Formats: sequence, C-alpha cells, structure tokens
Amino acid sequence: MSTEQPNNPLHGLTLENILKQLVEHYGWDGLAARIDIRCFKSDPSVKSSLKFLRKTGWARDKVEKLYVTTFSGDNPWL
Repeated sequence: MSTEQPNNPLHGLTLENILKQLVEHYGWDGLAARIDIRCFKSDPSVKSSLKFLRKTGWARDKVEKLYVTTFSGDNPWL
C-alpha cells in the first residue's frame, strides 16, 4: 500500500503551515470574517489558534476547506 495521496490537496501540509499561509493571505481580520471563530477575533495568535483547532474538529475542517478553496487552481478570485 502506497503512502502517497495524489487526490488529497492537504497531503504533506501541517496545520501550522495552513494557518500561517491563510493569515499571510487574508490577515487575522479577513480570516475572522470568513470563519467566525473567537480565536481569530480576540487577540489572535498562531499558537492559540492551533491549540483550539487541534481540539475542535469542526473548526479545523472549516480552516482546511478555506485553504483548499483559496489556494486551489480553480479559484477565480486569486
């Protein structure tokens, strides 16, 4: 069985890298506007956001979906 995942756009990316790229692209305010999570609105930091996202599956799913739609080649807004 192969460990490669050619159909998984998140393969090889850490949650930290995903979050940092989104913050660089949108900023904390833009990220908070797209995903209504308190850790993005109130004194945001990568460390506190990662702690929350690692414990909260639904929030992590939203962040991962935003990453995929933002950085996929199909996004007409880029």
